[in-house]
Amino acid sequence: MIALGCDHGGYALMQDVKKHLEERGLEYKDYGTYSEASVDYPIYGKAVANAIVSGECEKGILICGTGIGISVTANKVKGIRAALCSDCFSAKATREHNNSNIVALGARVVGPGLALQIIDTFLDTPFSNDERHIRRIEQMED
Repeated sequence: MIALGCDHGGYALMQDVKKHLEERGLEYKDYGTYSEASVDYPIYGKAVANAIVSGECEKGILICGTGIGISVTANKVKGIRAALCSDCFSAKATREHNNSNIVALGARVVGPGLALQIIDTFLDTPFSNDERHIRRIEQMED
């Protein structure tokens, strides 16, 4: 299950993301927001992060205007490794090297076509399980 969260700045892009996930046959849980009315992004960043650490969801997708605030918020939750990505190389590397469990996007930074490619790359790339990456993740978690 994939946890989804966005603020008003990411709402329109999140609608494209949901449609794309449905077309791929991937299950998701939408933690909001549910309109373009102004809201505070920390509410949704925390909701997605908590869904992952609780085990309710495996991975997450967060979107705000820049992706910065919502990813910083998610990373405050112990056990979360949220990566702000604006290209496919970073999305692949963060899964392989950091075993990131949330990808964050800036709706005002990337368009829908690139956003969906980044999401596919993030979701389809497995963690490498290399010893050096495991060691580094453990150091992050301390």
